Amino acid sequence: MFINIHTHQPTGNRKKEILNLYKDFERVKDPGYYSIGIHPWYIGNDPDTALKELAASAQSSSVLAIGETGLDKICKTDLALQEKVFRFQLQLAVRLQKPLIIHCVRAWNEITHILDQEKPAIPVIFHGFNKGITLAIQLCAKGYYLSFGKALEKDNTRQVLKNIPPHLFFLETDDDKIPIPQVYEWASNALTIDLNALDLQIQKNAAAVFGPNVFL
Repeated sequence: MFINIHTHQPTGNRKKEILNLYKDFERVKDPGYYSIGIHPWYIGNDPDTALKELAASAQSSSVLAIGETGLDKICKTDLALQEKVFRFQLQLAVRLQKPLIIHCVRAWNEITHILDQEKPAIPVIFHGFNKGITLAIQLCAKGYYLSFGKALEKDNTRQVLKNIPPHLFFLETDDDKIPIPQVYEWASNALTIDLNALDLQIQKNAAAVFGPNVFL
């Protein structure tokens, strides 16, 4: 019953996974855990209204994190607008004292610059991490968490996982149609530890970020 901190594909095991919503925020009234945010791909034509709806729904106790939000240089959304929407969600997460889940594509300097400016006193998680060791170490040195998914199929991502502090990572499925046990298997092999030890580490990390009474 492994913890999946970021998925778009609910499995029915809603006590062990965080379902991400980028629209239809009213769904947080349904049983389960959620992260909600406005993805840079889906900012839309009326971001102010969407942000108000997000802020209202984010107060629910079933919402464990804000996001995914961030910057993406390969989508068509204006980067200045992306930054405005990202800053709003970062500040919302700080007000609510909830973790922030970040989506970043080719905008690492911009994202880290904003985080350096804002200095959010909340956990920050870069989801779907698939970059190199140097960037991973730089992010972890700032206390940020990295979450890994399907990229653990690749040896270079497994090497990244081996070289970061064990208390600063999570595992996820994102929008890939893979079971979370498969991701745990890849991580277990990369770290050369058994699944029970890996599961315990993720539970400790989740308790530190989301609270000790979540995922029980």
